[in-house]
Amino acid sequence: MTSELLFYILAALAAFLVGASKGGLPMVGALGVPILALSISPVTAAALLLPVYIVSDMVGLWAYRRKFDKRNLAILIPATTLGIAIGWATASITSERLVTLLVGVIGLSYIVNLFFKSAAAAPRPADVPRGMFWGTIAGFTSFVSHTGAPPYQMYVLPQKLDKMVFAGTSTILFAIVNLVKLLPYWALGQFNAGNLKLAAMLSPVAIAGALIGYKLTSILPERIFYRLVETALAIVSIKLIYDALFKAAA
Repeated sequence: MTSELLFYILAALAAFLVGASKGGLPMVGALGVPILALSISPVTAAALLLPVYIVSDMVGLWAYRRKFDKRNLAILIPATTLGIAIGWATASITSERLVTLLVGVIGLSYIVNLFFKSAAAAPRPADVPRGMFWGTIAGFTSFVSHTGAPPYQMYVLPQKLDKMVFAGTSTILFAIVNLVKLLPYWALGQFNAGNLKLAAMLSPVAIAGALIGYKLTSILPERIFYRLVETALAIVSIKLIYDALFKAAA
């Protein structure tokens, strides 16, 4: 198999998983960049996939146009926008390795806390102080390394939302985050005509992934859905910690 063929196979798989995450399966979206990074550098992979995220976002926005939590979005949209602005302003001095480690520790600490916590604990309602704090961190980490999900989930998972409302709120929020990131990414030279060409080639795959992801989300039992989200958060967090401590140092 030629290296070019391998790249396109991995790119198609990454696009499908990104699309599936926008359809409501956030547990698979985090695999997109690592899979494509098997063929190219992680930084290049993240930049190449940004247009694919945006294309599949459009499908997610349509699918979840009536299934989302308004209060959470009202809190998190300004917070994540602030986080993106901080990421842009500090891009030249921010250590991606340190951010990756921070996100991994945040996600893993939530899972450890969940393990020792009673499953019958009452849902924790949305509130402005926590939402602004975790939303700002989510926007910052999403800008720096496409890892906004763990901080976001730290805030939203304890609310125990209906699975479709959780999926819709996640999809809509990160669709807006990706759009906001366009201008600073372009200014930093990470978004160009080559990315647009690749996005056009991968769009049908990403759209198919989004539609399949939406269908699977709608039929999965709620308990299984959240166990999958939590398991994926644990795996991704451990992977991020490993990358920050070992791969970055290699």
